Amino acid sequence: MNNFDNTSNLKILTFDIFGTLLNLKDSLIPYLENNLQKSNENTNFEIVWDTWRDRQRIEQYQDNILMLGHSGYLKTCERALLYTLDKHKIIYNNEQIENIMSGWYFLKPFDDVIERLPLLQKKFKLVILSNGEQNFLEHLAKNQLKFEFDHIISVELAGQFKPSPAVYRKASQILNENPLNISMVASHSFDVIGAKACGFKSSYIDRYDLPLEHLNYKIDIHVENFIQFTDFILYGKIPNITNNNKKINIE
Repeated sequence: MNNFDNTSNLKILTFDIFGTLLNLKDSLIPYLENNLQKSNENTNFEIVWDTWRDRQRIEQYQDNILMLGHSGYLKTCERALLYTLDKHKIIYNNEQIENIMSGWYFLKPFDDVIERLPLLQKKFKLVILSNGEQNFLEHLAKNQLKFEFDHIISVELAGQFKPSPAVYRKASQILNENPLNISMVASHSFDVIGAKACGFKSSYIDRYDLPLEHLNYKIDIHVENFIQFTDFILYGKIPNITNNNKKINIE
């Protein structure tokens, strides 16, 4: 069964950028290692990265729950970094923190993204919808992705972080489009579920082989990578899922 087979009404793809289009892990672990390894021998910085990434979301959720508004994506990343280093008993100083945080301006795109974005733009309007600050997003689109999106929308305009419903509703208002004609594309299931709850279509690029939240929302497209996503949405090709231990459906 395929609830996404009628793509004739689909006009806009809104993209998460951090972790979906840009490779955070491979971009930022070298900054952790280069700045902290000498004074913190035998530290596994992949584990440090995992903690940092998870903590970022908690910092953003806290801002939403406490109704603090959008305090800034990079600010929440820095707060998460400090928490992570303290949790892992890692020695650091202010200069090291500044050096590590500078890595966010040099994030590298995934290869499959660079290859396929131009193909998608022939059929759809492509939009960044991200937790990042507007100027930061514009820098990343221009200098790191080197791609001209049809629109770049920061959640600053809604005053909250994703997956607040205000974000997706504000985006559909800005784009002047029915949410049913928009699909949120992300490698984080909370993002596509948040969009789905607001009437968007949902496209989950499951890069990290993570389980879905146990909520009462079905994902419309659930694939392993960006190539499978574009092959299906452009050409109707059913993806060949390589992970036999996990059932991934297009419903």
